Amino acid sequence: MEHKNAWLSYSAAEKKKVLALSEDYKAYMTAAKTERESVTEAIKLAEEKGYRNLEDLVKKNVKVKAGDKIYYNCIGKALALFMIGSEPITAGLNILGAHVDSPRLDLKPNPLYEDTDYALLDTHYYGGVKKYQWVAMPLAIHGVVVKKDGTVLNINVGEKESDPVFCISDLLPHLGKDQMSKKATEVIEGEALDVIIGSEPLKSKDEKEKDPVKANILKILKSEYKFEEEDFLSAELEVVPAGPARDMGFDRSMILCYGQDDRICGYTSLRALLDTEKTSRTAVCLLTDKEEVGSMGLSGMHSRFFENAVAEIMELAGEYSDLNLRRCFANSCMLSSDVSAGYDVGFPGAFEKKNAAYLGRGVSFNKYTGRGGKGGSNDASAEYISKIRKIMDDNKVLFQITELGKVDQGGGGTIAYILANLGMQVIDCGIPVLSMHAPFEVSSKADIYEAVKCYKAFLKDA
Repeated sequence: MEHKNAWLSYSAAEKKKVLALSEDYKAYMTAAKTERESVTEAIKLAEEKGYRNLEDLVKKNVKVKAGDKIYYNCIGKALALFMIGSEPITAGLNILGAHVDSPRLDLKPNPLYEDTDYALLDTHYYGGVKKYQWVAMPLAIHGVVVKKDGTVLNINVGEKESDPVFCISDLLPHLGKDQMSKKATEVIEGEALDVIIGSEPLKSKDEKEKDPVKANILKILKSEYKFEEEDFLSAELEVVPAGPARDMGFDRSMILCYGQDDRICGYTSLRALLDTEKTSRTAVCLLTDKEEVGSMGLSGMHSRFFENAVAEIMELAGEYSDLNLRRCFANSCMLSSDVSAGYDVGFPGAFEKKNAAYLGRGVSFNKYTGRGGKGGSNDASAEYISKIRKIMDDNKVLFQITELGKVDQGGGGTIAYILANLGMQVIDCGIPVLSMHAPFEVSSKADIYEAVKCYKAFLKDA
């Protein structure tokens, strides 16, 4: 079954909407390159739409009613947003769940050192990366440094034109005979992903200064960024590709930028909720952390931050009991909003064409993901897919039902199975992406537009 290219169905007026949405998306992606920045931007957009902090409501024991807009901020790295529907919360939630962490390089706890007149930062890569892709390109440093007195310093260096950028060196081909004979997984070793951050030694009266380049960097960090070497111990600093999200192609039909897995679904899910004013069932947008490393930890989907937030809201609505909480989840429906692998003409052997997702043909539903015999997948039921198909057709959403590459080629996972463990119906639903997990990924503006339509329809009709 072949689906037509979405661009062919747009009127001139609708195409303007597609392009306007893509400009908003690019601005978000340029501003939000980490999970912390994504949550900060999302809260800013939500508060402009009247969303209130759940913690404030709990402290004041504010009663929750239909139409209320609420968010719960989990340590600044995950976020749950709720628009209370006219039906009891126990009747179930319509949930859009995406993750806002992406593959990157994290600084180690003791990262700074000097070697042969270079100052470098030692990193530990995060998530599934092809390590050779991260060399010889401009890099930026984002994150927080928390000093011993609790002062939080927000760090963002490498994005402004006036900022310096950073780099991991690569071996020149003239001397690369041995390197080029290695397997791709070994061309660049994980311990070799060290970021060069300086080369000028500090001029000092003490000519015996052991590490003068490192000393100069420490001087700059203290004077310009207000922290010292020991503050690296309580820092979360992430190395990401530098530069803004940009149009791709002469026709400007695509977007090239870092972190589209999965902030592209995070943004479109958020946008769908914020653009929705009224629903019968309570509508939810979940933006989670740690998906790229198994969804563990306090801000990951395996934690109970979401369950706790729902329980608090049910208490304020006068509905809470342990049984009602369980009934709420059992009655809920979810789209696990995560990207799919777009068919890549450069690597056709990895895909089975009639079941592949294609850029520009609308949002992609994956009945299952997993690997090696559907291992680790949620595998949505036929009844639930039937319901979803009707919602999409009724709302004129262009969609594809696909799978993630050839059967024995590999696979992947999402947060779908974690929410399914609570007893709710879940299916993976996202935007096809090229070069997934690379420093720069590619998406179609048409698919971004169709995703927002899809997510709005789901919140309204599921």
